[in-house]
Amino acid sequence: MRLLKQLLAFGAVGGVGFVLDVTVFTVLRETLLSPAHVHGGAIIAKTISTTVAIAANWVGNRYWTFGGDRRSNSAVEALEFAAVSVLGMLVGLACLGFSHYVLGLRSVLDDNISSNVVGLILGSAVRFVLYKSWVYSPRRRRNAVPHDAAPFTRPVPTL
Repeated sequence: MRLLKQLLAFGAVGGVGFVLDVTVFTVLRETLLSPAHVHGGAIIAKTISTTVAIAANWVGNRYWTFGGDRRSNSAVEALEFAAVSVLGMLVGLACLGFSHYVLGLRSVLDDNISSNVVGLILGSAVRFVLYKSWVYSPRRRRNAVPHDAAPFTRPVPTL
């Protein structure tokens, strides 16, 4: 039951991120980063739009999806979240790059399908598994030092 709740919350948070991602990507791709004006504009636009979505998703996942498993050291957690998110972004960028440059499918619709359907599904699967098993692992939370522990009794964080 807990896994189902996490999956549903992850999907809802991801939905907000998806709307942000697609909106920012499409606006950038059709204006400032149009492939007609900027070589590699689609990849740059996707990198920017995904970064915006990652920031929104961190807040939603930290406080809602995995709220009970977040740790007191939010800086380390944020770095781990960012690393996993970048990995997921690279999956989406690989799908976009393959479709755009190898297959020659270059319309806005083609770019959106390759990055925001195929890339999103594959990247989301990678992210959920790594968020659950690494970033927000209940095992890591149980081993965490309480917030009110004396400063000199806290272990040095390791990545």
